[in-house]
Amino acid sequence: MEIKVLGPGCARCEQVEKLIREALTETGVEATVDKVKDFKQIASYGVFGTPAVVIDGKVKCVGKIPKKEDIKTWIGK
Repeated sequence: MEIKVLGPGCARCEQVEKLIREALTETGVEATVDKVKDFKQIASYGVFGTPAVVIDGKVKCVGKIPKKEDIKTWIGK
C-alpha cells in the first residue's frame, strides 16, 4: 500500500501524517508513507486544497484533517 500526504509541510499536514502513522501502527497494516510538497505534483491528483490524503492513487480526503477511524477504514481495518 502506498499512502501520500499532499501539502506544503504545514502543521495540519504534519498532523495528518502523524495520524496515518498511528493508524498503521495500531492496525498492523504495512504501507509506505510519502510526503508530496511540490504543488505541480499535488495538482496532478486534481487536488487544490491541502492537506490531502492519497491511498494507492485514489484521493481519500482534501482540505481537512481526517479522523483516525476514517483512516483505518481507508487502509482496510
